[in-house]
Parts: sequence; C-alpha cells; structure tokens
Amino acid sequence: MQFLVYILAYPLLWLISILPFRLFYLFSDFVYFLVYRVIGYRKKVVRDNLALTLPHLSDSERKKIEKKFYHHMCDMFLEMIKTMSISHEEMEKRFQVTNIELVQDYAKKGKSIILVASHYASYEWLLTINPKLGFQGIAVYKRLANPYFDKLIRKIRSRYKTEMVETRKAIPTMAQNQREGKLSLYGLASDQSPKLDRIFHSMKFMGIEAPVHTGAEMLAKKYDLSVVMVKVKKVARGYYEATFLPIADNPNDYENFEITEKYLREVEKQIYEAPEYYLWTHKRWKHRVE
Repeated sequence: MQFLVYILAYPLLWLISILPFRLFYLFSDFVYFLVYRVIGYRKKVVRDNLALTLPHLSDSERKKIEKKFYHHMCDMFLEMIKTMSISHEEMEKRFQVTNIELVQDYAKKGKSIILVASHYASYEWLLTINPKLGFQGIAVYKRLANPYFDKLIRKIRSRYKTEMVETRKAIPTMAQNQREGKLSLYGLASDQSPKLDRIFHSMKFMGIEAPVHTGAEMLAKKYDLSVVMVKVKKVARGYYEATFLPIADNPNDYENFEITEKYLREVEKQIYEAPEYYLWTHKRWKHRVE
C-alpha cells in the first residue's frame, strides 16, 4: 500500500515541481484555499498557539497572522517539491546568504560546527547552501514512516550534496567524524518540543515556561563543536535571505543550558518581528510548565 501511494503521488509531485513560478504560486493559492478554508488543517492548534504566545494582539490582528501563516506554509512545502527540478542558477537567485564567509572561516580554522535553525521561513531551502560551506554539510532528520517517501525526501534534500543522517545515527556519525578528523557542519532544527523522556531543561520561550531541546548544546560540548545559528528571512514570495550568527565558539566555556537559551532568544526575536513565518501547526507548548 505504501508503494502504491508513492507511485500514484510521484507523477503529481513532479508536475508541480516543473510548473513555471507564476503558475506554481497560483497553484499554491489554490492549495491554501483547500488547506485553510475547506480542510481547516490544524486550525485550532494554530489559533491556540497564537493566542498563547501573542496575547498582546487583538483577535483581528492574530487572525491576519493566521491567514498569512497558512499562505506561507503552503508556499514553503510546495517549494520543497520545487527543489526536485529547480536549476542551481534559479536557486542561487532565490535563496541568498549574506555572510557565508563566517562559516567558511570555521572550515579554514579546522573547526567543525553545529548549525542550529528554527522552523521559520524557508528551513527546507537551507540545504541548498551546502556547496558554499567549505566542508561537508550533514542534516540530522527524523525518518518518515513511508520508506518510499523517505527515500524521495532524502533524494530531494541531497541534490546539493547534503548528507542526510537519521536522528538515531547522529551521535555515531559525529564520533566517527571526530576520530577521522573529518570537518563537518551538522544541521539541527532545535526549536520544537522535546519528547518527555528527553527533557533536561525548561525556560520561558515566547513568554511560556516550557521544556526545550538541549541536544545541540550537549553534542557541541561533548565533541567540542562551535555553535552557529542561521536566521532565514523571507524578503518576497519565493525569495529568502539567510544570515549566520555565532552563538558559542567554545561551548565548554558556557554554563549548562546557557547556549540553548541564547539561541532560543534569537528565535524569539525572529518570531516577534514577523510571526506569520513560524511553523505554528506544531504543538510546541503542549508540555508547558504551569
């Protein structure tokens, strides 16, 4: 059954990916209508999250953010499909990096890094910057239940030579690379709610006390990896700009959880500046501390 679903879906995904951008975003508008107006996908979760974290805004202001978010979410997930066929030249125009030299300097110094990112703006297109890094980019990801779609996602995300590593294999990969002296950049999304058995720290995030992911900090200290954050900004529909921000060059000089909190404060700034580009469909505050 999983294979049947895949072979039925793949031709449609390919056709979507080769649409000219004008038609592509018209199709995204249609998907928005279905997802938001007809299906109402996770609408209650989104509204609860916005009300919880942006109580200073009126209902009408939050409703505007809600609609903009769904428009952006549809764009972003379709843009991931677009990665199947988009040319490298076109991607170069649409996803630009303001200070790639900051990351390249770490490679020149022989220092591997952990790159922390949030579910904000175009986190999918971040993978396209790998050829510019100066060393191997490794994206840590959660494996999909459908093995055929998992293989497709890996293929899409690897078009720019990014190595995909499942979450459970992240630590062995880091350990092996350290033994072999292999310079690497490990990309982790570190802003969502951790599993209950992996809660080590909680803090106020968007004004709400809640558990936070600490894995990036723990791994950075264990393997002496510098921590860098990437902030992605949506400058226009289909156009993004990424900027690197150093968080901790020598992680063992920091108190426990100081790096995690420093990173999440920067994520907060992003969200407050333009909340419509954050992934509000996740139950980020489901384990909040009352």
